[in-house]
Amino acid sequence: MHIPNSTRLVDTILVAAPPPVVLAYGIGVDSTALLVELEARGEPPDLVLSADPGAEKPETYEFQAIMARWMAARGIPYEIVRYVPRRFKNWPPYFTILENVLTNATLPSISMGRHSCSLKWKVAPQDTFLKQWAPAQAAWARGQRVIRLIGYDASPADSRRYAHAATIDDPLFDCRCPLRDWNWTRDRCVARIVEAGLPVPPKSSCFFCGAIRPEEVRALPQWCLRLIVLIEARAEPRLRTVEGLWRRSTKTKPGKITDFIRAERLLAEAEVAAIQRDAPTDLIRFQDAASFVPLSERPTMEAWIDSFNAGLKEAA
Repeated sequence: MHIPNSTRLVDTILVAAPPPVVLAYGIGVDSTALLVELEARGEPPDLVLSADPGAEKPETYEFQAIMARWMAARGIPYEIVRYVPRRFKNWPPYFTILENVLTNATLPSISMGRHSCSLKWKVAPQDTFLKQWAPAQAAWARGQRVIRLIGYDASPADSRRYAHAATIDDPLFDCRCPLRDWNWTRDRCVARIVEAGLPVPPKSSCFFCGAIRPEEVRALPQWCLRLIVLIEARAEPRLRTVEGLWRRSTKTKPGKITDFIRAERLLAEAEVAAIQRDAPTDLIRFQDAASFVPLSERPTMEAWIDSFNAGLKEAA
């Protein structure tokens, strides 16, 4: 059958939608520079995703608020997620890493020679969110992998971390590091943030991280210092292989951050002694009492921490 040219059937080529692009945003220098540059190039990610362990340094939360407004003004979707534990060894349940270490009378994994904090409190909650995110589900249904952007720069320290990450073959995510493709060092990232008219973010970490440097401890507000003393005092009876959050004493710093706080007189000696003497026992009594209360009525660890902080303010 002859079909005239004017009525010839048109071939249709179906083109699959591109996979979504997600920026794993750690609120630090590298990931901020990456976000700023992508937006400037007209290539913003489809989603910016942060995981909040619930104990970042105060200045990190202040910077996060600045960047949340910056993204909102540019129409860049931003989500903040948290790890939600399903099983609890001790009561009451915990929902932040601070509540975790106090509830279980332990230290962060980095202080015990392991590096699982980020996996548990940052990577896992982001993966959980993305597995429920409709654009990711649609991409996986098409046989695609979600593109995950990570802020590893071209400096030697990040090169080592990148070398490890590059060996992981994830069937769900295609991890990419544009800063390395651009050969951007950390200094270049700092310069890019300044060029954008934004403040340079502080180093992102929990305020009681075992990797925190002495100068960072000196800059902490007193309520953070008090909680550090409490964490080490609460965990001390169970410690066998480490002295405290800084693990073991060296020529440059003690194993316990509490000893550094004392030596630097960042808190009054009487206050440090009072926390060590009274707070762990008070916390244990609180936990014991909570275990006998009906599940729906049990007080939270957050409530006890608020009471601890309020009591210290009253004493001051």
